[in-house]
Amino acid sequence: MAATPILADLRAALGDAAVIIDPDLIRGYRRDEADLCAAGTPLVVTRPRSTAEVVAVVRAAARYGVPVVPQGARTGLAGAANAVDGAVVISLTAMDRILEIDPVSRIAVVQPGVVNAALAAEVAKQGLRYPPDPGSWESSTIGGNVATNAGGMCCVKYGVTTEYVLGLEVVLASGEVLRTGRRTAKGVAGYDLTRLFVGSEGTLGVITEITVALRPAPEESLTLVAVFPSTATAGSAVAGIAARGLTPSLLELLDRTHLRAIEAYQPMGLRTDAAALLLAAADTGSRAADDLALIAAACEAAGADEVYAATDAVEAAALLQARRLAHPAMERFAAQTYPDGNGGLVIDDVAVPRGALAALLDGVARVAERCEIPIGVVGHAGDGNMHPNIVVDRADPANLDRGRRAFDEIMELGLSLGGTCTGEHGVGLLKREWLAREIGPVGVRVHQAIKAALDPTNLFNPGKVL
Repeated sequence: MAATPILADLRAALGDAAVIIDPDLIRGYRRDEADLCAAGTPLVVTRPRSTAEVVAVVRAAARYGVPVVPQGARTGLAGAANAVDGAVVISLTAMDRILEIDPVSRIAVVQPGVVNAALAAEVAKQGLRYPPDPGSWESSTIGGNVATNAGGMCCVKYGVTTEYVLGLEVVLASGEVLRTGRRTAKGVAGYDLTRLFVGSEGTLGVITEITVALRPAPEESLTLVAVFPSTATAGSAVAGIAARGLTPSLLELLDRTHLRAIEAYQPMGLRTDAAALLLAAADTGSRAADDLALIAAACEAAGADEVYAATDAVEAAALLQARRLAHPAMERFAAQTYPDGNGGLVIDDVAVPRGALAALLDGVARVAERCEIPIGVVGHAGDGNMHPNIVVDRADPANLDRGRRAFDEIMELGLSLGGTCTGEHGVGLLKREWLAREIGPVGVRVHQAIKAALDPTNLFNPGKVL
């Protein structure tokens, strides 16, 4: 396959400025933020601005037998957006228009390159809210959130991305444009093709338009912090909160490793002597104070050393910001842990039933000790979705082997507790083997059959998911 013909076709369809072949620029599109996942070098990066231009790219790639890798902001943590050698990358960040906000139907229609925080800001002007809020919400795109079925800190109460996607526009491998779903509050006609594409990680088609449901803006939330002598007691507190029938709008856990990393990254007076910290919030209006008091009681009953409420909205926002700093803080911690900046992070994403959270946290601590490798734990405790951060030395093969072993042991532990290999980051390259184990041979065959039906030539994102 000669490169020149496809490049000529792409330039004719998109214009020279939207077709990138400069090696220095292409390098920035090779991978997402997943550490230690293989990444290839694309032949070309395209930046379409419309569905019609995406169709032109897909048809050109199919004509020349060139694989296609769709990309958003590349904030993913499983390697799903990593390029393969010789691919056409479709970067959707230039498709960044909010096409419609309908406050009566409580929907928004957006292009895939709209940044999560930008949508949240626009709908807030009309007293509405788009609830999914991944940690990267200030940079991640709605298209990427949909492709990975992203979660976030509010999903303990409000759920993950799929619960807000009403309809999609998708470019198929044939170059045809499929519209799925609806704009209505209710609708059950036919197979739920919308949910099929949500979480498909670019393997079934290229998402070019998204219709999302909006919610009324919540009342101001009240926030508390509970400090624990162990991660397991913090896990027990989570189970106690659920057993009391409480639904906090946020329930996050940070272990000592993360508290120290965040405080070193941006000092804000966190209790770095604590083994674990729970950050909880309630947004139930006139009941919020009572609900927060019940959450505090559950924490105290589980063995919290200290429980204190934020005094005002500014302090509450600072605590939430501390949680959002977990990833960059751990990246710095990893770089400083090993010489010459060779520290890396393998970020796990295991979810277990709430009642098994304490067992998961205890088990991760044993894995860290057994594998002789630092592991910090942070995550969405309220729905059992934790992110063990395995700190590895990229320059030390023996250390990397221990890190991979730790990753596998945590995966095995999560599944043994009735959990899943990914709660929100997706499968990508990082968890293909574990997806196969989780869904079994029949599930694998069904996945493969769907892929073959929609993408018979394996055009889209080859090597990802399965």
